[in-house]
Amino acid sequence: MRLPLPRVLAVPVLAAALAAAAGCADVEGLHDEGDLGTVRAPQTLWQDIHPDPPPAGQNPGTAAVVPGLDKVPGADMRDANALEVLRADLTSSARQDGGTGRLVDPRAVQRLTLCDRSEDGGPDCPVRPAVLRDVTGNGKEELITALDLDGRLSELRVYTVRDDGVITRILSRRAVLEGVEVAAEHLAVREPTSNPDEVAVSDYVWDPDAGVMNLSQLTLDTCHTDGSGSCDPGKG
Repeated sequence: MRLPLPRVLAVPVLAAALAAAAGCADVEGLHDEGDLGTVRAPQTLWQDIHPDPPPAGQNPGTAAVVPGLDKVPGADMRDANALEVLRADLTSSARQDGGTGRLVDPRAVQRLTLCDRSEDGGPDCPVRPAVLRDVTGNGKEELITALDLDGRLSELRVYTVRDDGVITRILSRRAVLEGVEVAAEHLAVREPTSNPDEVAVSDYVWDPDAGVMNLSQLTLDTCHTDGSGSCDPGKG
């Protein structure tokens, strides 16, 4: 995966900006470009209004043991049923947040009823194929999966198995998944922006102290469409 690099100001634009700041130079000397405007400090809006902190157990950015699952023998995620892990997690999250949508979209549990009890959930199941990759750097594979909610929005989840065999969620993200990329201990989520020529890239990295995948960098990347209006992340 080619990780996105921070944007830099193109050389011609930078040169033009420097020329504007100092006046325009040509063979006849310097010329006054006039008033270029006044730089003003940013204004903070609604600075006295702050959101309430999330209730205990209702922060999607924290690790959480998935309840109702048997311990995994040998702490190997390959021995777990990916669909059952996701079902247990989303059902528990919906029960915890009481339908508020803080932990999971209220439609998620209903969407899961489209899945049958086969290993892949059947042809109508909106759960994406499970991917096993080591994103914690401990030599063991984690489970990466997602539930598509409405053809656009998805619930992305990443799970690991502790040494005692207990399955724990280490990343929870509701997003428009333009692309998901994994490399070493990085997981990058690409999402569309209001600018059709750019995508936002959220880079998550394993934090061993917190026991979760934490957001480490948020950048913009150029979007190359594939002719149908969708962004092709392979060409960003």
